[in-house]
Amino acid sequence: MKIALLSPAGAMHRFSGSFSKSLHYAPLTLTLLAALVPQELEAKVEIYDETIEEIPKNLDVDLIGTTVITGTSSRAYRWANYYRSKGVKVVLGGIHPTLMPNEAKEYADAVVVGQAEESWPRLLRDFKVGQMRSFYYQQDNFSLEGRRIPNRELFERKKFITKNSIEATRGCINDCSFCAVNATFGKTLYKRPIFEVVAEIEQLAGKDVLFVDVNLTADKEYAKALFRELVPLNKWWFGLVTADVIEDAELFDLMVASGCKGLLIGFESVSNSSLADINKSHNQRVDYDLLMKKLHNSGIVVNGTFCFGTDMDDKDVFKRTVEQVIELKIDLPRFSILTPFPGTKLYQNLKHQDRIIESDWALYDVQHAVFKPKNMTPQELEEGLAWAWKETYKLSSIARRLSRFHMLFPINLASNLGYRSYGRRLKEFPKAVMIDNSDIDGEDNYEDNIHLTSNR
Repeated sequence: MKIALLSPAGAMHRFSGSFSKSLHYAPLTLTLLAALVPQELEAKVEIYDETIEEIPKNLDVDLIGTTVITGTSSRAYRWANYYRSKGVKVVLGGIHPTLMPNEAKEYADAVVVGQAEESWPRLLRDFKVGQMRSFYYQQDNFSLEGRRIPNRELFERKKFITKNSIEATRGCINDCSFCAVNATFGKTLYKRPIFEVVAEIEQLAGKDVLFVDVNLTADKEYAKALFRELVPLNKWWFGLVTADVIEDAELFDLMVASGCKGLLIGFESVSNSSLADINKSHNQRVDYDLLMKKLHNSGIVVNGTFCFGTDMDDKDVFKRTVEQVIELKIDLPRFSILTPFPGTKLYQNLKHQDRIIESDWALYDVQHAVFKPKNMTPQELEEGLAWAWKETYKLSSIARRLSRFHMLFPINLASNLGYRSYGRRLKEFPKAVMIDNSDIDGEDNYEDNIHLTSNR
């Protein structure tokens, strides 16, 4: 059996787009799916990630498995149509097919709904004997215990800033209205046994480790136990946490002692009213100035994310946000537009209010306005976003934010220059570019847009 695993990418994040290597770590999905292929099938597996390389148009395989998020679904469907027209069976899975399984089935021979650790191997065994079904669902007793180790050797190291990405937990206990993770998994937090996580880390070459968990400290007692086990490994790790991480002194001290050198934190807004509007209440009680000082004093750099477009945001929000980002000296700020992903509370609210204005999922990449904001026009929202990127990543602004010199300064500077280029190229990706997938089959894409549907 010959299997190809694909990860399509939108125009902006494609290998030919504006997202550079300095901002790109090796994802886990394709390498994990490859590792989950049952050994008794003796399958030959190829993987293609469109953020770093072309997807071939002449794949000689029996089955294609494609991982899909909302922003890549239009392109994934186009690839699926292309290969199905050549007689290849296509399977779609990931967050978007989980939220929109009936839509995804229109373009696939089978859809994997939910987690793939158990259902993907089951699908492959069924395919081998000619009995593949239309839908494969996650079992109620799903667990991450005993999970296979991703086959990282299928990726070339030189194409990423690091290949040492790893997952300890999956899901989040918070209830942010815009979060597709919460819409997909609910508030269930799946946790791998800590000894399995540590054993996997011990196999990784080099000193760096990147946790891709959307909230590594969601279960504080689990996080403390994990950090205690990381201390003797003498690694430098990077991960995602919430802004309230400083509230638990023991957790914070263990995080530092275990080798934390960088965190991605979803600040989302400098306004408490905006945080309340998106149900990010746990940020409202955090003193951002104290947070940044504690992290910097502990040698931890911060990738801080902010989104624009809540019902509390007006046209002044961009200036206020940029001023605070520079004042707080956030090492690597990232800006986005509030985006109503299907299945989220935000999507349901905006749909009920008839405020969703874009019908092609390709624009749901958090850099395009797909709904009518309350206090500005969609164009003003996109222009404000572009201004925030440009202003924050002026050389003078970078110098002010990175005034401290520390061991990660070279990496930090390279990432800042990468985001500087990314932000300055936003206007190269208008709607016409984003929805154009004619490179796949040579046909104009304008009459074949993937439209919003209501099925789930």
